[in-house]
Parts: sequence; structure tokens; C-alpha cells
Amino acid sequence: MATFKVTKGTPVAFRDSAYPTAYPSPYEGELFYNSSSGAFQFVGLGAGSWATGGNLNTGRKPDSGSDGIQTAAIVAGGYTGSRVAVTEQYNGSSWTEVGDLNDARYAAALFGTSSSAINTGGDTPPYTGNTESWDNSSWTEVGDLNTARREMGRAGASNTSGLVAGGYASPGYQGIVETWNGASWTEVGDLNTARSGLSGAGIVTAAIVAAGDTPPRTVNAEVWNGSSWTEVNNLNTGRFYGATTGLSSTDALLFGGLAAPGVTANTESWNGTSWTELNNLATARESIGGAGSSGSSALASGGNPITAATEEWSFGHPLKTIDVS
Repeated sequence: MATFKVTKGTPVAFRDSAYPTAYPSPYEGELFYNSSSGAFQFVGLGAGSWATGGNLNTGRKPDSGSDGIQTAAIVAGGYTGSRVAVTEQYNGSSWTEVGDLNDARYAAALFGTSSSAINTGGDTPPYTGNTESWDNSSWTEVGDLNTARREMGRAGASNTSGLVAGGYASPGYQGIVETWNGASWTEVGDLNTARSGLSGAGIVTAAIVAAGDTPPRTVNAEVWNGSSWTEVNNLNTGRFYGATTGLSSTDALLFGGLAAPGVTANTESWNGTSWTELNNLATARESIGGAGSSGSSALASGGNPITAATEEWSFGHPLKTIDVS
């Protein structure tokens, strides 16, 4: 690739096309001349935004009953004014109803993919440990949680591996954590802060949970390394009933929830060290269904106030053109 010098000898790349703008781009902030457009350009700082996606067929608050990726997601159960068992899959543009859960419930935890998932716990009422496994065709009842509860955080990549953390059950807020191996649940190390309505992301050996009701709402975040929980830097906005997405403990997105004084549209990203506030959801809501494999691609569906709205999150680098006329 050729280069040439502008005033005062600054080297500038000469290209016949733009630098890649997908996140993360190694060329962030780099000035170049694009011969195809005849302009000086540079790759801007990474920025994210929400765009409208296809509506759910059944508007509801799925709570944690959603997972997958932006182009292949699943929502199961939820609350419309009553508990529902309805399951829907997303193909990147629209939702399709598929096989119902065996038990109508809300405030359950769902982890995995659109074709391989676990739905567990929730309110049936009052609390259940019931677990169902999804094989892209139907739900099958499998081993129950050791502690029946609702409003848990979750992490996991399939119907054979995952975890749930915290939640609410008699006599109150829980710090209990259980892992799933495809056949049964095992209690492991408790959270440092017992809470319900928390959000979770990651996999069974590397997860993060954040926010929740302790009470009151908290900014606390904790990371799981497969054996213990460590407190990390706090969220900027305390809340509960938000959604967190991602398959890593170092790359996640948290959005929506119930904050002070009400529902929030606030979106924050986690990079393994700190939380950064980003562009808000178009519709403020809580008890959202969240799906996504990273902090740069996510899906928000349903929520309270009861809605069928779906929003798609994308994160990339804007291409900036410099006017030198």
C-alpha cells in the first residue's frame, strides 16, 4: 500500500477502498486517502446504536426468558397479564411461534441458543425448580434446581452447560449459584451479594452478573472464574430486571431495567475492567428478553410496560470524510 505526505510531512496511507469499519477495527483514528471516493477519510471511534427489529407475536415481559444471538434468538414463557408458555424464535428479522413450554411461567432463566437451550425456575406460582430442555423442536422436562426460585441471573452456551445465580425464594433474596451439566444441577460458590432481578452473561466457567434488587437496587457486579466470585467495578446506573448479553465475562452489554425513579433505557457495555454508558434503547422498559454473543451485537425483545417491540444493537466504526476544499 502506497503512502504520501501532506503538509509538514505527515505520512498518510493511500488506498483504493476504505479501511474495515467492523468493530473492533485496528485502524481506529487512522487518516487515509481513499482513491475510490477521492477523499481524505478516517475511521472514527467505535459507536453503538439500537435499531427497530421485528415485533414478537405475543407482547410480554419475558424477564430472563430469552437467549441466543441477534440473528437466531429464542424467547420462552413470560407474562402478559397472566403467565404464558409461548415460545418464539427470531431469524434476524421476524419471530415465529414454535413449541410451547410444558409449564407456563415468568421470571425464569433461559440460557443457550435458539436450537439448544435450558429454561429453569421462575414463578408458576409461587416458585419452581422445574427445568426444561429445548432441542429446536420441543421442550422436555429434566432435572429440577436444588433451590426453587425466580428472577435469577444466567449464563451458558447450550442445553448441556450453564449456570444460574441469585434470585428470590422463601425466605427472601438469594446468593445461591447452581451449575448445569446436561443432566443435573450442582450447588457451587455463592454470590458475594445476595439479590434478585439480576442480569447475567458468559459461560459456565467464565460469567458475569450485575445489578439486581438487594434491596434497594444495586450497581454491584461480580465475575465468576469457574470456582469463585470476585467483585469488580460497579455499573453506572443501579437497576434490576434489566438484560445482559454476551458469552464472555470480559465482553457484555446490559440494557434497560427498573431504576430510580422508574424504567430506564440506559445501555452500558463491559470490557472486562469497567462499564461505559452508550446510546439508550429507543423504548425504556424492564423485564426485557436479551440475546447476543457479545457487547457489539445484541437483541432486546418485549418488556414492561407490556410490549412486543424488538430492538437490535450493533456496534461499529463510523467512516468520517474530511472536507479539504
